[in-house]
Amino acid sequence: MSEDLKTLDDLKSAITPEVDAAPVREPMRDDLGRAYATGKRKDAVARVWIRPGSGKVVVNGKEMGVYFARPVLQMILRQPFQVAGVVDQFDVMATVAGGGLSGQAGAVKHGISKALQLYDPSLRAPLKAAGFLTRDSRVVERKKYGKPKARRSFQFSKR
Repeated sequence: MSEDLKTLDDLKSAITPEVDAAPVREPMRDDLGRAYATGKRKDAVARVWIRPGSGKVVVNGKEMGVYFARPVLQMILRQPFQVAGVVDQFDVMATVAGGGLSGQAGAVKHGISKALQLYDPSLRAPLKAAGFLTRDSRVVERKKYGKPKARRSFQFSKR
């Protein structure tokens, strides 16, 4: 064995196994040039289509400013585009159901992030680093019998 390995580089190459390169991701678009993804948050589920455009966002047939009237919710929807550096380059058409407005905004954000990385795989790294591709699995805890809520107990009285 000492005859085969003359240098430190020979030893390193003998020890380290050959590692396959990461698989090259292909863009996934339909016949109309759109990317589709499903986003989820709490009880809300959003179906999101993105395509190149001027930055128009339509949620359940209404403009983003009409459906999500609070500026905080509008900011949540714009976050994936800002992180990826593609502000006002994609039009979004989303249908969302279930939950409240905050959960729906989070679901649309998750769907936009997933659709962006499917449309252009090079955007995956910044979106993943920001945590936008991870589904937030927290949901409301169920109510237990003998209690008024999930954990709340009735007021204790000694008499």
